Amino acid sequence: MFYYLFYWINLKYNPPGFDIFRFITFRAAAATITALIISFYLGPKIIDYLKKKQIGESAKLEAPKNHLSKAGTPTMGGLIVIGSVVIPTLFWGDLKNIYVILVLAVTIWLCAVGFLDDYLKVVKKKKKGLIGKYKIAGQVLIGLLLGSVIYFHPIFAKFNSVTTVPFFKDLVFDFSYLYIPVVIFIITATSNAVNLTDGLDGLAIGTVSISFLGLAVICYVSGHEKFSDYLNIIFLPGSGELTVFCAALVGAGLGFLWFNSYPAQVFMGDTGSLALGGALGAVSVLIRKELLLPILGGIFFLETLSVLIQKVYFKYTKKRYGEGRRVFKMAPIHHHFELLGWAEPKIVTRFYIIAVLLAILTLTTFKVR
Repeated sequence: MFYYLFYWINLKYNPPGFDIFRFITFRAAAATITALIISFYLGPKIIDYLKKKQIGESAKLEAPKNHLSKAGTPTMGGLIVIGSVVIPTLFWGDLKNIYVILVLAVTIWLCAVGFLDDYLKVVKKKKKGLIGKYKIAGQVLIGLLLGSVIYFHPIFAKFNSVTTVPFFKDLVFDFSYLYIPVVIFIITATSNAVNLTDGLDGLAIGTVSISFLGLAVICYVSGHEKFSDYLNIIFLPGSGELTVFCAALVGAGLGFLWFNSYPAQVFMGDTGSLALGGALGAVSVLIRKELLLPILGGIFFLETLSVLIQKVYFKYTKKRYGEGRRVFKMAPIHHHFELLGWAEPKIVTRFYIIAVLLAILTLTTFKVR
């Protein structure tokens, strides 16, 4: 909105200084600040409303016993995050840009799926929330939409099914006819991976924000002809606008962390985690950096892998020895460290450090090849 308003004012009246509003870097910075302000404004209001309506987290039996004290903490706080991402993107982004339209569609859709799941659990008191197959169906549907638009829309025709291969110069991989199923898998996997990570105060929102800070840089250079040529990566005209979305998410993440840091005043719930994970996958797909996800989103990859290893090993040992055995004390892996005696803030801080290192490693892949 502001983008078009200031563009019109600059075009019609040409006041001094107004030319700055066409620059992505300025609008990204403005989106970050706007998101931070909105989250600080919305946070207390939504938290108070959730408390008044007694919309709180129920005790989780699959978590360590010390988590029982978290029961009753307001949940569905993802509304704070997503609201603080969407509004600044609408203010400062180019709403005619197909990259922005697609990432907003994925984010809002998965927020709605997560909201329905949380609503059924905490308001309607249905223990399992949204039935698993319906949740997966929602993720698959938006992945199908995203993959189909990228594969068939003329604007993506030149690179509709290819992706950059990390650490290799001038090498791209073509998914060909498998592209749409791959996109569906990525959206489903990333949204669930962030959901699994959201088990400690501040863990998911902090690591997601770090990942999006790295993505903001990659989006900017991918949409900049000179920088993409210098770094020898695929130039994607228009993809630079995703920088505004990523920057807004970083600001919203910092704002939400204010309320979600230990001890948390609010949890994001599936309302936030599914949407943020889906957005992470969508941006990576749109800028052709899908294969960087295991590095940039290494924390989420590790959390998911720990759950898979635990389940597979438990089933294997139960079949072979008659009793299930475990690799970790508890999965996802952040609970394993809790049961080793690590304090919750220490685990979260160390995961932040790892996330920062992984983001730096991701950015260095553009030169180390």
